[in-house]
Amino acid sequence: MLAVIELGGNQFTVKVWDIIDVKRQENEVGSNLTVEALLIASEDGKNVKVWTPVVEGSKVELKVVEEFKDEKVSVFKMKSKKRYARTIWFRAVMTKLEVLSIA
Repeated sequence: MLAVIELGGNQFTVKVWDIIDVKRQENEVGSNLTVEALLIASEDGKNVKVWTPVVEGSKVELKVVEEFKDEKVSVFKMKSKKRYARTIWFRAVMTKLEVLSIA
């Protein structure tokens, strides 16, 4: 089974036992999280259920594996002819989720 889920404003295509990195979730490490699927399909694509906005009665069980910091990103601002330039470094906090089941 394949499912499309939405977490943190992003959509992810997942299968059972996939591990995905999403924006920080407010759940503790080791806890479970349940979301509804936007789309559910079989592996061969013959059986497809599409959202309006979510598939009724669908559940995707996720387990919080860990929280970590993403790669460092530099943000550079500059205003020409004003002698203004500044560099900021940013590391987002991410959550690693494991897909347990799709129903």
